[in-house]
Amino acid sequence: MSFKTKLGIVAALIALPQMGLAQDAAAAPDFNEIGPYIMTTLLFCMAGFLVFFMAAGFAMLEGGLVRSKNVTMQMTKNIALYSIAAIIYWLVGFNLMYPGEFNGYVGSFFVPTVLDPVGVAAADAALDYASIGSDFFFQLVFVAATASIVSGALAERIKLWPFLIFVIVLTGFMYPISGSWKWGAGWLDAAGFQDFAGSTVVHSVGGWAALAGAIILGPRLGKFGKDGRVHPMPGSNLALATLGTFILWLGWFGFNGGSQLAMGTVGDVSDVSRIFANTNMAAAAGAVTALILSQIMYKKPDLTMVLNGALAGLVSITAEPLAPSLFGALWIGAVGGVIVVVTVPMLDKFQIDDVVGAIPVHLFAGIWGTIAVVFYNSDANLMTQLLGIIAYGAFTFIASLIVWVILKATLGIRVSEEAEIQGLDMAELGMEAYPEFSKG
Repeated sequence: MSFKTKLGIVAALIALPQMGLAQDAAAAPDFNEIGPYIMTTLLFCMAGFLVFFMAAGFAMLEGGLVRSKNVTMQMTKNIALYSIAAIIYWLVGFNLMYPGEFNGYVGSFFVPTVLDPVGVAAADAALDYASIGSDFFFQLVFVAATASIVSGALAERIKLWPFLIFVIVLTGFMYPISGSWKWGAGWLDAAGFQDFAGSTVVHSVGGWAALAGAIILGPRLGKFGKDGRVHPMPGSNLALATLGTFILWLGWFGFNGGSQLAMGTVGDVSDVSRIFANTNMAAAAGAVTALILSQIMYKKPDLTMVLNGALAGLVSITAEPLAPSLFGALWIGAVGGVIVVVTVPMLDKFQIDDVVGAIPVHLFAGIWGTIAVVFYNSDANLMTQLLGIIAYGAFTFIASLIVWVILKATLGIRVSEEAEIQGLDMAELGMEAYPEFSKG
């Protein structure tokens, strides 16, 4: 064998592994193909974690704004409603809300969510979007927020189990059906209704359900006098309520930022950061506006108004957190702060008892935010926005009213006068949040 032949054999042996590596590299998907899937899946997971943390925010806010004798009940309701929502949204809600091709009004019932298989290959993944698990989780934490809105408004006088039955109906059926009208490519989406992250789809839906419940349930004992006077019932822990507000503010970055629904391009990532900045500005403007306005109206700043002003600013910007400038986000959030300060006493005049101010924050500011979309989104039309507001309001309020009336007639939804006076912690649960401060 000649030297040239030997040299050729050696060169061929050296080249074989390199050829194999080249073939493997050619077979492997390029990052341009899988990158958007990976980054959007990551966005859904991170944003979902933040929105999940809003459950703690709602719990702390409600725990601080109710009286000490009802704190344990609020903690129980909040962890129970989240857990129930997680199960029923898997069993019914997700595929009812996102049915794919359907008639635009109601999808298929009882189609449980099925995740991607373990170790799914790129060839089998939905590379144009994200993993099923991340999408499901991100949408799930939204529905739990809707139920938390109802929990706070009806605090201190509602029975636990009838409330949780309502949560099943709301999170498993009502919210997914109406949600599909916009986010599931239903009839309102086809009509051009715009709601980026849910000022109406999430927040006003929770507000309408809470309003129906508050009307059927009635006010707390002693809240309104026979002469029409309002008797304040201060919360037990404003420090806790403030912590809850900051947690909600933090969680809202995931709520609005994750609703970009994509993080696979420079434009998408830039838009997410723009949403964060606008979300923060609206909350700050709502808080400052409520601070100033409560000083003017009541001669002293009202912390509960300031907290709800920040939340109203957040709700207001949620329908369109991307398009406005920072100044746009500022004035939209500021109007939300005004709405809270004005509508809280308005509800009192109608003797509608909302313990935490959930209806002014989520319903009234949600309506405002949905209308405000027309100022910055060229695809939005005022009449179509009003159509969406009316459709969601009519469906949710009437359906909720029916469910509350049925529950009242069958199980009863209100605790006894004795239990309400004693406090739901001991009457309903037999345990107190602050036992060292109880008498005796």
